[in-house]
Amino acid sequence: QVRLVESGGGLVQAGGSLRLSCIASGSILSINAVGWYRRAPGKQRELVAGIPSGTRINYADSVKGRFTISRDNAKNTIYLQMNSLKPEDTAVYYCAADGLVEGGEAFEVWGQGTPVTVSS
Repeated sequence: QVRLVESGGGLVQAGGSLRLSCIASGSILSINAVGWYRRAPGKQRELVAGIPSGTRINYADSVKGRFTISRDNAKNTIYLQMNSLKPEDTAVYYCAADGLVEGGEAFEVWGQGTPVTVSS
């Protein structure tokens, strides 16, 4: 069974920075697509940043130039560096990943979420 555990959320003032981490554990053979999503109060979940394959990276327009997604395949870890944070970035942030476990079965999992609150 594959698990994702996020960390790094918290309370920060507008203009500040946070770095989220997401560690994958389990009998992982390979991780393919990874992404960070968020759900703000009263809103639907949205994609923040994703690496669907290879070196291609997608960002939501609202975070372009401020957020950076990266991955460390050796550590099965996904990061989201968030700079110049705004109150509208307040949300619960989730990481997601898909890939293969040992034996060749595909997996798609989500983390439990880490809250980010940006005060004005």
